[in-house]
Amino acid sequence: MPGFTQIVALAARLFEVPTAFVSLLDRDRQVFHAKVGLSLCETNREVAFCSHTIMQTEALVVLDATLDPRFHDNPLVTGPPHIRFYVGIPLRSPSGHAVGTLCLADSRSRNAFSDIDRQTLQQLANLTLDRMELRRLEVAHRASQSRFEQIASTSPDGIICADASGHITFWNAAAEQIFGHESAEAVGQSIDLIVPERMRGGHGGGLHRVANGGKPRLVGKTIELPARHKDGTEFPIELSLSKWQEEGRAAFGSIVRDIRERRANEERLFRLAHLDPLTELPNRAVLRERLDEIAIAGRPVSVLMLDLDGFKEVNDSYGHGAGDSVLRVMATRILACVRPIDTVSRLGGDEFVVLLPDIGDPLRAAEVASSIIAAVAEPFEYDGQTLRLSASLGIAIAPSHGDNAGELLGCADLALYQAKGDGRHCHRLFSPVLRHQAQRARVCRDELGRAVERAEFVLFYQPQVRLSDGALVGAEALIRWQHPDRGLLAPAAFIDVLDSSRYAAQVGDWVLRTACTQAEAWRSAGAPDFRMGVNLCSAQFQRGDLSETVRAILSDTSLPASSLELEITENIVLRQEIELIATLHSLRETGVGIAFDDYGTGYASLSLLKRFPLTRLKIDRSFVTGMLASHHDVTIVRAILQLGLGFGLSVIAEGIETEAEHACLRTEGCQEGQGYLFGKPMPADSFAASYGLGAGTGRTPATLLGAA
Repeated sequence: MPGFTQIVALAARLFEVPTAFVSLLDRDRQVFHAKVGLSLCETNREVAFCSHTIMQTEALVVLDATLDPRFHDNPLVTGPPHIRFYVGIPLRSPSGHAVGTLCLADSRSRNAFSDIDRQTLQQLANLTLDRMELRRLEVAHRASQSRFEQIASTSPDGIICADASGHITFWNAAAEQIFGHESAEAVGQSIDLIVPERMRGGHGGGLHRVANGGKPRLVGKTIELPARHKDGTEFPIELSLSKWQEEGRAAFGSIVRDIRERRANEERLFRLAHLDPLTELPNRAVLRERLDEIAIAGRPVSVLMLDLDGFKEVNDSYGHGAGDSVLRVMATRILACVRPIDTVSRLGGDEFVVLLPDIGDPLRAAEVASSIIAAVAEPFEYDGQTLRLSASLGIAIAPSHGDNAGELLGCADLALYQAKGDGRHCHRLFSPVLRHQAQRARVCRDELGRAVERAEFVLFYQPQVRLSDGALVGAEALIRWQHPDRGLLAPAAFIDVLDSSRYAAQVGDWVLRTACTQAEAWRSAGAPDFRMGVNLCSAQFQRGDLSETVRAILSDTSLPASSLELEITENIVLRQEIELIATLHSLRETGVGIAFDDYGTGYASLSLLKRFPLTRLKIDRSFVTGMLASHHDVTIVRAILQLGLGFGLSVIAEGIETEAEHACLRTEGCQEGQGYLFGKPMPADSFAASYGLGAGTGRTPATLLGAA
């Protein structure tokens, strides 16, 4: 295509004029873009003939400017270049906008400008416009290319272009960072440069197929693909592919993102949302989702819920590092006991749940439970120490016990609670009675707060006597609940709920203060050697200030320490042995007696008699009741009496109801006893009247309870 200067030179020859030019107009000027026969570079727009031409749709023809009223006094007519003849045609872009003019000029006038001349001039104008459009496209392309390269150089994403044959034509700095190849290494190479070995050939072939008219599968989409670094390592990328035409041939471009960090973050978030961070077992949300899925499908499933007995002691004694190590090891042990299709989940703390899909047989579930309990019980080495834990486990089975995750987990939890109550290191299967018990406990727990606020608790006292002559030596204080609707309630109706409630320590202190107040009143009324037995609860030890509380109450009530005997049970001993020993030694040094209640009925070892500062053993009523009919029970009673003798401990028998039992115990050498034979638990006034001790303190006012 000829240049602008060639076009105006051609116009001058064709029309036999000395001057031809292409002018461009802005707001104030006329600029001669190309010219022949003209020395001017620009003129003021006011004098430019082209100002009139550009306003028209067709050519402006002025045969003699001196005769035209628009131009006769124009400086370009009256002075150099002395224009007489002028023809100009507007140059309009494809959009219709006038961008300039193509003009002819002569210092001699003419008498005609034919239609053929007009057509010829229009053709020359068209050539000029084509050249202008081409120049505009070139400028636009250069500007676009410059902008593209500027954007590409600063883009954090890799930008790679390839031709129809799959060879790289552009490679930006981010692509160098992502793939490790310098631009000079990459440009000209096959796109397979960044493709893993096993996938090579597919990408370049796909580009070639699309370039030849094939249907694109990836163009216009964002996909994730594996890519290859210069060092040979594979990593994931996100790629967006586009296609366009360059000089009639297909070209391709891609925006590439290295998504390794994003994948890692997604993996981390997934793990946080679905896995327990310590053991990497599925968490509660995943467990419930899987359990609901199984239950909704109507498939049988066994749910095993367990926690670790003794875990708190490990944490307290060896630190949380030891506790974390225990949890990880136990998670591994539990996994080893189940099938690959089973789910082992950690709910939190030391609590785990196992799902056994398609197992609805309680015996099969029990077998798995037993294997888990055995695995947990294996010794565990930590930092040179051998640790031993056990597991308590509850079992619920769908669809028998529930048809959704909430019900099944609730049932398994109730069965677990039963296992812990039955001595731990065992498993229990849910039964409907456990739900009834739980409902009762819930109602009881709701009412306990009111009972504390309204001082509904009272103390009864059961006499303790010397078996040799029946003389009164003391009493055991026993709590009762004067319920406003259900009447007087014995401890069996509420004590287990009370012991696990937030009121346990407060009520325990009230019992202690009330009993001590009553004991001192009876000592003053004629029984100077009277001894009061008071049962302690776990919460009083857990609080950490039991020794100070007992001393304060003794001081407030003026009761000698030797007149108070605190009774502990095996459950308290087994749960808090380390803290308990120090507290009991402190109390014993004060002069308070320490009695072991129900000795011989549980798992307490003989070593307790050495390590604990005991003063008395209490023979459980079950041995007393069976003693007359069972040689075994007689043997146990004799053994306890012998232990008491050997360790210098007093022994008292509970539950004596007949003269025969009384006589047998006296014959075996038992010193003291209590039971219905000597007196039932009774209110303070009745107790005082029975033994001539004057009036009892009766029901303790609410102010005493509040003080506790």
